[in-house]
Amino acid sequence: MMERRALGGSGLQVSRLCFGGNVFGWTADEKTSFDLLDAFVAAGGNFVDTADVYSRWAKGHQGGESETIIGKWFARGARRDAVVLATKVGMEMGPDRKGLKKDYILRSVEDSLRRLQTDYIDLYQSHRDDPDTPLDETLSAYDTLVRQGKVRAIGASNYDAARLTEALGVSAAKSLPVYQSLQPLYNLYDRVVFEDALQPLCVARGIGVIPFYSLASGFLTGKYRSADDAGKSARGGGVVQKYLNPRGLRILDALDRVSARIGASPAQVALAWLADRPAVTAPIASATSVAQLQVLIDAMRLRLDADATAELDRASAA
Repeated sequence: MMERRALGGSGLQVSRLCFGGNVFGWTADEKTSFDLLDAFVAAGGNFVDTADVYSRWAKGHQGGESETIIGKWFARGARRDAVVLATKVGMEMGPDRKGLKKDYILRSVEDSLRRLQTDYIDLYQSHRDDPDTPLDETLSAYDTLVRQGKVRAIGASNYDAARLTEALGVSAAKSLPVYQSLQPLYNLYDRVVFEDALQPLCVARGIGVIPFYSLASGFLTGKYRSADDAGKSARGGGVVQKYLNPRGLRILDALDRVSARIGASPAQVALAWLADRPAVTAPIASATSVAQLQVLIDAMRLRLDADATAELDRASAA
């Protein structure tokens, strides 16, 4: 059984690894997605994250593809009560279909529930801040959904520390639902923004942290080591452009050394480092094959010693 952790003050107990559903219906077809979800649950995982917008960026897609596949998985017999299901709202789904206004959230949740073939969402997240909508309006929408039993807890994604602090204050002042989790960009390479201001806030306020791009879009697996590697995946070009620099290569070297010393892969070491950071509840990671997924699951059994952690900290220091 995979270790379970409390997600903020939500009352939800989630597995130490969160399966990222951005691949469902995109780089993992329906059958592969079902196999992945089955394998994740069989290994003791229970936390699955998706969004209404996944995978609108792919040619011919409109958004909702990931949620639809998860819904079909439930319909074919998967136990809904065995999964802590997280999805998001707010990214652009089409003309006049974006943001965090109350009426839009109340419409969008019905679309997500229909696609997911469920009558409740465990964790409903604001996909990114909407500066054009008052925070109390957004939180009021979530209050309605919680009272209706359609949402159990709420979370924020891509919020900065100032805006998250403001939202927490509005919740307290107006007795509205509280963001119990934060989904930030955070990994062994992308450290500064989260650690400088968001990490202290989340620790102090008991907010669960579920980082996305836990493996830096695959860079921390070690498969991108030169410009020639850009063609190794659908997002390889962007990965090479952002991460393939002296600091990135220094991080890969440290991952190689630690991996060789403890008998694990670079991806496993990078995930284990992240899972043990202050405030982190569960890293989000994706896989497109059961073999890849097993690597991620095995990473959750790793416990890095102080020397390994210090070596990775030094190599990844900004």
